[in-house]
Amino acid sequence: MTMAMTDSKPRGDVFLTHFERFENNGGPDWLASLRRSAMTRFAELGFPTVKDEEWRFTNLSPVARRAFESAPDGDETVSPEFIARFRYDDHALRLVILNGRFSRRLSHFSAAPSGVTVTSLSLALRQHGEIVKSHLAKHASIVDDAFTALNTALMTDGALVYVPRGVVLEQPIEILYVATGGDTEWAAHPRTLIVVEENAQAGIVESYVGDSPTAYFMNPVTEIVAGAASVIDHVRVTQETDKACHVGVQQLRQLRNSTVRSTNLTFGGGLVRQDVNTLLDGEGCNCVLNGLTLGRGRQHVDNHLRITHAKPHCDSREFYKGVYDGKSSGVFSGRIMVHQGAQKTDAKQTNMNLLLSGEAHVDSKPQLEIFADDVKCTHGATIGQLDDNAVFYLRSRGIPQDAARDLLVQAFAADIVKRMALSGVKSSMDQWVTTWLSEDVVPQEVV
Repeated sequence: MTMAMTDSKPRGDVFLTHFERFENNGGPDWLASLRRSAMTRFAELGFPTVKDEEWRFTNLSPVARRAFESAPDGDETVSPEFIARFRYDDHALRLVILNGRFSRRLSHFSAAPSGVTVTSLSLALRQHGEIVKSHLAKHASIVDDAFTALNTALMTDGALVYVPRGVVLEQPIEILYVATGGDTEWAAHPRTLIVVEENAQAGIVESYVGDSPTAYFMNPVTEIVAGAASVIDHVRVTQETDKACHVGVQQLRQLRNSTVRSTNLTFGGGLVRQDVNTLLDGEGCNCVLNGLTLGRGRQHVDNHLRITHAKPHCDSREFYKGVYDGKSSGVFSGRIMVHQGAQKTDAKQTNMNLLLSGEAHVDSKPQLEIFADDVKCTHGATIGQLDDNAVFYLRSRGIPQDAARDLLVQAFAADIVKRMALSGVKSSMDQWVTTWLSEDVVPQEVV
């Protein structure tokens, strides 16, 4: 298969080379055809630049200028002790994906209830092909997003979670993506597919961690389908190294009367871009998107949210907070779109940012696009520093300056953490916030 990148977009030909080596690796005919279509579309789109409105605050040259190799095999380099650091619930089912490839040695999912499928995507293609075919790439579109197209073309493995109709999972499911090892710069494209059917309920933790000594590019895509009257509690955690370029897409589709609560926590990564797209595709849906970013050094974190109200009588809430220290920078772009027929929509969007340094910077862009006339929609954004009066009050009670600062930051962040329904994750995230505050980090060049 021969393709050429568009002349107007940055370098991406290295991924065309990856695809030429990869496309004949087997798999069903429908998947091979999907991969070819996705790679063709990536070649047409190329990498976005700061001239593209949706990317004008995020410079992708750290990705576009590099000649990434395929991800190395890291299975023998990761110990169970390292994995245990990122375990949130001792009773959880667990899938571990190392550098985009399933690790049976470190995973534990054999205790899944009858009818529930928790497995790697590569195994699912062989054993649960109809489920995968029915949903893979049906929700996250390759048409407009270059990174979704690239992931679809080059995904080697990932996770499938399937909860059938009426099943309520008592224990959460943890999907851990680990970036490790490598002597050269490398890229991985993991894929996650989560399907929770009618009247079913599940809690899922999707986390990305890294200890790779080299620069790497993590390009994950997650598709989540919430069936009618289902309930999903979803948490996504990013704790990668300052050498990581992480560009992730989460596509969520909700059907009638479903409830989804999704929390996005970003504590690491050099350049991080996360797109969270939600389609409320049935009456009576309820969607809650919460997020917390802790940035320091020279980190750059870009959160892009889009909620589309396609049907009437749906509620949505977005509440994202950011704390930025050192020379870090952040972006929040949130868009609520209400279609003409989506009457009785109730939507609220809030973004709050705290700057701990005179060199930290945030761009916030909340947006509403409303084509219905019987709705209740609001949005707001704030960017500020610590309240001097609050600091003075704490110091007047004998609390030192640094301790007073940490108490106020922790209270600011805890407002997001306490909203999570998964108790094990909530406790762990409280500890991660405390650890982040206690670390002294010298700004380094990112990726």
